Order: sequence, then structure tokens, then C-alpha cells
Amino acid sequence: MSAEIANENVAESEVIETDVVIVGAGPCGLFAVFELGLLDIRAHLVDILPKVGGQCAELYPEKPIYDIPGFPIVTGQGLVDNLIEQVKPFGPTFHLNQMIESLEPTGTAEAPRFRVRTDAGTVFNTKTVLVAAGGGSFLPKKPPIPGIEAYEGHSVFYAVRKMEAFRDREILIVGGGDSALDWTLNLQPLAKRVTLMHRRDDFRAAPHSVEQMRSLVADGKMDLRIGQVTGLKGDGTALQAAICRDNANEAFEVSCNTLLPFFGLTMKLGPIASWGLNLHENLIPVDTEKYETNVPGIFAIGDINTYPGKLKLILSGFHEAALAAQKVHRYVYPEKRLTFQYTTSSTSLQKKLGVA
Repeated sequence: MSAEIANENVAESEVIETDVVIVGAGPCGLFAVFELGLLDIRAHLVDILPKVGGQCAELYPEKPIYDIPGFPIVTGQGLVDNLIEQVKPFGPTFHLNQMIESLEPTGTAEAPRFRVRTDAGTVFNTKTVLVAAGGGSFLPKKPPIPGIEAYEGHSVFYAVRKMEAFRDREILIVGGGDSALDWTLNLQPLAKRVTLMHRRDDFRAAPHSVEQMRSLVADGKMDLRIGQVTGLKGDGTALQAAICRDNANEAFEVSCNTLLPFFGLTMKLGPIASWGLNLHENLIPVDTEKYETNVPGIFAIGDINTYPGKLKLILSGFHEAALAAQKVHRYVYPEKRLTFQYTTSSTSLQKKLGVA
């Protein structure tokens, strides 16, 4: 298998034969490639995003993560980069900018098969499907500000890809949750000036972040305004100021050339909702032995699944991927006995990883 990670578009007339289609190329989907690869199981991954990494790469690539075992601190992108390096021996193929459009069962409960088609015309015949799609498709909740579309991608951004792009900018951050506070603190040292605006002087973010923000305000290093943005003023796509109102309905303006609204995310399951899966509040119930859904051959790991005691942690998704791979092996190699091995002592596994 190639060690290169490809972004491959397959013509509609071609049908790809594979062992498993993984829906979602975030950390859980990537680690599933590793666990499956150790068992000689081939994987293709489909993701609606234009790059690998899921939420970690799309929403907080430079944000530190502190609860990944073995990494006291690692950024979202750093974790993704390490996972990509880890799965290279298994040569997965990525089909990016695509969404699963339809799934048709073609096998039996004992020997599942599925025909899977994406909205780009890519077609798979696969023995199993592993859903690692986070909460589904994440879309930012946009503020109801007239004319905001003209500034999007130029002066208005719903996520921070690279902090350096905001150096020396006059930034207005709107929101009262963790994202708003985190980016206020992270961008304040880079920006010409940061103003945080929230509709009330009460925040949903971590208390220590709120304390840091208030300390910066007290020292005159940033501004805090209470109110809401009702309009934008600018020239073409270049923002010049935000038109606002306070809680007494008094109008005021905040000078800014960059607006970052953090109003949360909307999660949509999309076509997954029509696959015949038992759903509970837009989540997919699974068992805790193999993380299989009610449809034999379809598995769900990571934030998109639910079971008693579920914790929405990346490390939990890694655990789920490892157990799901064991059952996937039974479907892919029904006549083959699976012997559990450790990478530390198995020369055959080490050969697969290219370290023996």
C-alpha cells in the first residue's frame, strides 16, 4: 500500500471495493484506520470537509488539548499530524469535500454488504461502515446581522484557522462561551486591539478564562462591551465598524476591521438519519462490546454515538475504535481466527508498521 495520503475523486462509473468505509476523517476516524490496519483491513474515508482532521483541524487547529494520554499538551493540528503519520503504513484513501448521499444494504445480517454513494458520485461496495462523524456536519450559527454575507471570508470569520492572520487587526469578538473567551485570550497579544462583546455581563466560559479576560480589561489591554451587534459598516468587503445597541437600547459603534462571531455550532446528521439506525436525540445508540449499531455491519464511534456512561472525549473515541475493529474483522474475515497481539512484542505487527 502507498504511504501517501491521497485525496482521490473516483468517477461515477467506477465502483471501489473495500472492507470498510469510514465516515469522518477526524481523530477517531484516523485512529480507526490504525486499529483496522493492524488487522489487515482496508479503509477508505469520506469527509465533507476539504482537509483531514475533523473538528481539531477545522475549528481549533492551534488550540491546546491537555487530556490526550502521553501528551501533556498538543494542539488540535498537532494531534492530527501525529495521527496522519501513524496511519501512513496502511495507505488509507481520503475522499474529501464529499458527503455520503445514500447507503443501500446488499448483504445479510450475518454477512453484511453495503453500496455507498457520495454526492460527488464516488461509489463503494463495502463490507462494513464505521461512522466517526463527530456530531454530524458542523455549521456555525450565524448572527442575524443584515448584510453580513458580504464580509464573510474577508472581514467576518466563524473560525480561526491561523492566528497569525489576525496580527495587528482591530478585532471584535462576539459571544460569551468558551470559544469566544479562548480566542479573546489567544488573539489579544497579536491584535492591535481586541474588543469582546456579550449581551450580558455574565459568561458561560471556564471561570479562569473569564478571570483572565477581566484582568486584561482592568489593565487596559482590551475592551469589554455589553450589547449586541445590529449592523455593519464598511466599504465593499472591508469592515470598518460594528453598529451596536446596549441593554438600554442606546446605539453605539465599535471600530473594527475584523468580526469573529462565536454563537455556537449547529449539528446536522444529514443523510445518516435515513440509514435505518435507531437514533436518540440525533445520536446513534451502540453497544459497549463492539460499538455496533442496530444495523449489523454499521458501527459508530466518537461524539456521534451514545451509550450509558458515554464521555465525549477523544480518548474515549480511540477506545471505541479499537473494540469496533475487532468485530469488523469478523465480518471481513469470517473464517479467520483473530489472535490478539501487542505491537510491543509482535514481529508481524511491527512489520506492518515498518519498524521491524
